[in-house]
Parts: sequence; structure tokens; C-alpha cells
Amino acid sequence: MRRPPLEECWPRPSVIGVVNVTPDSFSDGGDNLEAATAAETARRLLAEGAAVVDIGGESTRPGSEGVDAAEELARVVPVLERLRGVSVSIDTTKAEVAARGIGLGAVLVNDITALRGDPEMGAVVADAGVYVCLMHMQGEPRTMQVEPRYGDVVDDVTAFLEDRLEAAIAAGVREEHICVDPGIGFGKTPDQNLELVRRLDRICRIGRPVLVGLSRKSTLARVMGDTNGRVGSTAASVGAAIAAFDRGAALFRVHDVAPHVDALAAAAAVERGRVAP
Repeated sequence: MRRPPLEECWPRPSVIGVVNVTPDSFSDGGDNLEAATAAETARRLLAEGAAVVDIGGESTRPGSEGVDAAEELARVVPVLERLRGVSVSIDTTKAEVAARGIGLGAVLVNDITALRGDPEMGAVVADAGVYVCLMHMQGEPRTMQVEPRYGDVVDDVTAFLEDRLEAAIAAGVREEHICVDPGIGFGKTPDQNLELVRRLDRICRIGRPVLVGLSRKSTLARVMGDTNGRVGSTAASVGAAIAAFDRGAALFRVHDVAPHVDALAAAAAVERGRVAP
């Protein structure tokens, strides 16, 4: 079955709920480590209005250590088995994990390496005909926040995403199945993160739906004056999401689904100037 374009499957704005099946993610590590709890959380987020839930079994917080495919599969497979028939994404850099996730019903592969981490990932996505998110990251999770440097952060990230879009298409992925993510917090300073949001319209001109993941990021704690804070508030997360929406973002990866769904629905109504879509 040929899938419709990504923007038809998830019209702007659509919210993606985060379910980290890990002991060490930056804001919810350990909360959903048990498969039954993770599945319950996923169903709750869908009930609150998430268009899809993103299941991840490997932390990508700054300084995190990786896990092998066997450990990642041991974490996510029991969750995916409990979520058959619902809209699920698999957050992974490993082709083996992506393939297993797709076999268990995942319709989107969220790859923070933009298909660079595993040479087989492009083929897995292309052969399955699923959607994929290509994200920008400078370095890798263990070292990405060690003095990130850019000429112009927006120009550099845009060029990277344009290049990875071409690479994905060359690997056989359908262009209409791709979204891009500037990678807020992945090898950027707080000011660089804010500049990416401020000039997000430039990234939107790539021509593919743009996903943003601002939820609870430490940049938002800095904005609120907490210089050592690791986690931003829900209110700050919602405010940043609305700023991103106003600049063209289409997809929003969040931990707190309900307030984002409500705020984005209101922002979208204002944008179109009428209540009904």
C-alpha cells in the first residue's frame, strides 16, 4: 500500500507524543521503563490528541552513552507489541531496530543521524515505504554540547538538511514521505537554538514539513533565568512551540500533549481566521 504524503497524514499542526523507554532520558528517564507503563502512557497521549507516539529505547540526552541493538530491542519490542493498531513512530538510529519496529506497526522512523548512523537505514525506510524524519546533529550525543560551532547556525543546518534530503531520495525514500528537524539541543548553544526558531522560516523553505522538538529543553530553563536548569517548564515549552508554529513548523514532538494540542489548535484558528479547519 502506497502511503499518502506525510503532510496529508499529519496536517499542520500535528503533535507527536514522546515515550522514552529508557532509564536515563533527560526529563522522563525511568518513568516508562516498564513495557506496560510505557504502553499505558502512549495510549494516554493519543487520547489527549497526539497524532502519533514516538517510542525510543536509547537516550540521546547530552553526554548519554549508547546501547547496542539487542538492549534497544529488549526495551521497545514489548511496548510496540502492546500498541499494535495505533499510530506509532520508532525513534532509533539502527536499521535493525527500525525494521523490527516497522514490522510491529511503526509508520515513522525518527532518526537523529539523518540516515548517517547506519548504512542500511535508508534501504529499510525505502523498502517499507514508511515516513522518516531527518534531524540535524553536530557530533554525537556524548560530545555534541562540547563547544558547538557554526558559521551561521541557520545556514549551516539548512544546508545539512538539504543534503540529507537529497541523500534520502537517492536511497529510494519518497520525498513526500520525509520531514526534517533542525535538532534543537543537539549540538547547539541556547542562543543557537533560539536563533533556529527565530529564523525557522528559512528551514521551512526547504519544502518539507518541519518538525521541532523544543519540549522541556534546557534552553527554556535558561530563558526563565535558571542558569543550571536541565528541564524547561511546560508553559515555556508551549510558548516556544507557538513561536515555531508562527514561523511555519508543522510537527511538534512533545512530552505534555494536551496543553500543546489546545494551544496549537488556537494558534491555527487564528492563522486561518476562522474556527473550522
